[in-house]
Amino acid sequence: MPSRTAPDRRHRSAGRGRDPSRHRHRNRAFGEGRGGYACFLGRMCPEKGIAQAITIAQAAEVPLKIAAKMREPEELRYFHAVAEPMLGPDEEFLGEVGGSDKYRLLGGAMALLNAVQWVEPFGLVMIEALAAGTPVVATPFGAAPEIIDHGRTGYLAQDPRDLARPLPQAALLDRRACRAAVEKRFSAHRMTTDHLNLYTALLAGPRPPWTSA
Repeated sequence: MPSRTAPDRRHRSAGRGRDPSRHRHRNRAFGEGRGGYACFLGRMCPEKGIAQAITIAQAAEVPLKIAAKMREPEELRYFHAVAEPMLGPDEEFLGEVGGSDKYRLLGGAMALLNAVQWVEPFGLVMIEALAAGTPVVATPFGAAPEIIDHGRTGYLAQDPRDLARPLPQAALLDRRACRAAVEKRFSAHRMTTDHLNLYTALLAGPRPPWTSA
């Protein structure tokens, strides 16, 4: 077993990254968030928290735009059985969006609602939102606490019902800070540097005992 006092070299990792230059809205590095709505972006399934996002937005009285992948039979069933009956006059279902449409959606939103209901290893949509300057309001499962600086680039709450209060406040957060967080911590350049440093450390260290001589 690995020593409790020494780091286990087998478990070192380098996180994922994203090229922030891909996220431009009206020729700006990030969107201005003046659309007056929150958005949901993900698959149409219970794990992604679409029902919770609708409930949060309605409690906060914030319009919600929903962009969701809905190609598989179970995704269609979930939409018709659960999500669709919850939709009110302030919720708009856009279907699946990508490319420039996705970045326009994120750039115009006051916040991304990401009330996931499972331990998500790494929420790429949160990085995409922050790259667009859009704060993230989320449940603290999986990688969310690693990505979101509570009170600076978004808000976290264990109970989705507790996200209704900070959702409107997200519009007051500094969108430049959201963009800067991605450039500093989650850019493709940072990811490449981390991987190179990791490989260098592995090559320079002693040969692990599980490898052949």
